[in-house]
Amino acid sequence: MEKKTFFKYFLIFFVLGVLIFNWQKISFLFNPKVIWDFLTLKIEEKREKEKSPGIIKTEETNSQEIIFENKIEIPKIEVEAPLVLAKSEKEISSQLKKGVVLFPGSALPGQKGATIILGHSAPPNWPKIMYEWVFTKLGLLQEGDEIFVYFGGKKYKYKVKEKVILKKGQELPWKDNSENFLVLVSCWPPGKDIKRMAVKAYLDKEEKIW
Repeated sequence: MEKKTFFKYFLIFFVLGVLIFNWQKISFLFNPKVIWDFLTLKIEEKREKEKSPGIIKTEETNSQEIIFENKIEIPKIEVEAPLVLAKSEKEISSQLKKGVVLFPGSALPGQKGATIILGHSAPPNWPKIMYEWVFTKLGLLQEGDEIFVYFGGKKYKYKVKEKVILKKGQELPWKDNSENFLVLVSCWPPGKDIKRMAVKAYLDKEEKIW
């Protein structure tokens, strides 16, 4: 009987110890929002697959035409995500679940002015669902790091110039509209809606890919 009691308490303390020492990595498992987002994501993915197979078959040539997706790639922080267009600021919140969002009214990639792209930043070790993690490591970017934007059949290569921390609601400090530059914006610190981090990158190269 004593052995069973000892084993029971040992098992309880062992499990508690594992939870405590690994809480930062597994805490999301106990977050109802994560579970809800995961289920929502799976439902939306199923609907998207039913709507679009990803390839268009033309009747005249019977050939296959690949659909090129607007997206962003940041090798330094291992980010690859769809670039979504929001028609108005009211749509931003819902569109952020689908990728990063081109801020309404900002310049398109390659055009003169600021191309402003928004993305979520979740706490470290947050699961990769609903793109809430996409800009979590934005603060790791340094001058010279590369950012690639695929838009409208072209590939735009940007290089990081600088980054700043702004108060919530504070305007961006860059006003030069004589050339195109990229600005990535996310909440700071990751997972907290307190301040904003903005990363500015200049256009280094533009090439047509299709």
